[in-house]
Amino acid sequence: MPKRSTRRNFLGMMSAAALSTALSCSREGAMASALPKGSPRSRPNVVFFLIDDLGYGDLGCYGNTFCETPNIDRLARDSMRFTNAYASAPVCSPSRASILTGQSPARLHLTQWIPGVVYPHKKLREAASAQHLASGVMTIAEQLRRAGYQTASIGKWHLGGDGFLPENFGFDVNIAGDVQGKPPSYFGPFQFHNLEGYTKNDYLTDVLTEKMDAYVQQAAAKGPFFLYMSEYSVHLPLEAKVAMVEKYRRKNGGKGEPDPVYAAMIESTDLALGSLRATLERAGVADNTIIILTSDNGGVGFQGRDLHRIANNGGLRAGKGFLYEGGIREPLIAHWPGVTRPGSSCDVPVIGEDFLPTLAQLAGAGAATQPCDGIDIGGLFRGERAPARDALYWHYPHYSDQGGTPTGAIREGDWKLMEFFEDSHVELYNLALDPGEQYDFSSSFAPRAEELRRKLHDWRTQMSADLPTPNSDYDPALAFARRGPSGCSWEHSGSCLED
Repeated sequence: MPKRSTRRNFLGMMSAAALSTALSCSREGAMASALPKGSPRSRPNVVFFLIDDLGYGDLGCYGNTFCETPNIDRLARDSMRFTNAYASAPVCSPSRASILTGQSPARLHLTQWIPGVVYPHKKLREAASAQHLASGVMTIAEQLRRAGYQTASIGKWHLGGDGFLPENFGFDVNIAGDVQGKPPSYFGPFQFHNLEGYTKNDYLTDVLTEKMDAYVQQAAAKGPFFLYMSEYSVHLPLEAKVAMVEKYRRKNGGKGEPDPVYAAMIESTDLALGSLRATLERAGVADNTIIILTSDNGGVGFQGRDLHRIANNGGLRAGKGFLYEGGIREPLIAHWPGVTRPGSSCDVPVIGEDFLPTLAQLAGAGAATQPCDGIDIGGLFRGERAPARDALYWHYPHYSDQGGTPTGAIREGDWKLMEFFEDSHVELYNLALDPGEQYDFSSSFAPRAEELRRKLHDWRTQMSADLPTPNSDYDPALAFARRGPSGCSWEHSGSCLED
């Protein structure tokens, strides 16, 4: 069908649809009623299970038919699955900072992965970004520790090195968390903070699972605990156990796509989640443990400049490094035994900043003691209607190694506006009718676009957000030249993508 006819039909759909959003969580499931606020179980344990670079469509429970994720799929059947959950940024470090602090990357002035990379000849000079989480900022770990919780961070940190490690931000235990954003290899020997040695036969995801299980067994006997289980997987490099890779090669008939190594990495991560749940059962605390499973940004669409597709972003546009839906919309499963309805789903938009105020309230740790850009979404776990919120906002004033350019975005109801800093043009999408962001309505709905642009600008002012500036060294012929923060030159290729 010609594009004009398709667009006309789409406009007709819009005129027939109710564009005002009144979202709530579905009522399917086994329970007759949700537990009231002030749950009868006091001081639940909390496990935040964070998967790195996971695509929206990488899991069976989100429609994937190639990757095998039986344990995560079972968790989804036992829990509430969110369909409009967002990362706070399209890359790692700022997204993780928001999860832990409840603050927007713009407010934290930590908007790029650490340490970042410089493109000296792009059209804009990128905004400055902090090289570590600021000292003194309150994290969910510190807030829960003050309320009597044991706290542990196992796996990836990527929010600073010495002096800015998990133990400097409220965690009693830190295993393998340091400044590194990815492992040099998933096979030993390893050189992480508090995790060194092992052999070439040891697989990082399995080693972290062993550490996780040991911690849960020990902590469960002493009292409530908060575990930030932050997997390095499924971040590059693509490496997995041989037998598992061969299984997926046979499954796809020897083709390169879907990627059998990536699928094997996902399966290893799924096994880690299965081991966690089994350990919670053995420790006798499964019925009093909240599990949150999500990702820090969208999946990698392509590896370097070639067209070898890696992640499955569920038909959403683009991927990691972009503020299109493929770069920021995430799988999210919330499991609170006796409260979240098994098999339920929720289409309310939520974002990474929401986790701190939510988990602090659920754990009885009180309200945040610092400015908080998220809201308590605990009521959604009970099947209640959405809490009041103005809009969701993003600020990424950087060039990404995946091809993204400096961009800001706002989502209000079903409408999403993106503003591109290189030339200030905007794009406007209706996500209810066009989740793949194929139809730009910034001209057709110009007053709506201008209203959202104004709100986005006002929010950036409130956040004192740092902006990119014109680059006097702009040279289109050298636009892809890049260097590290120390000034060393890097080739623009898949082998040097650090985040």
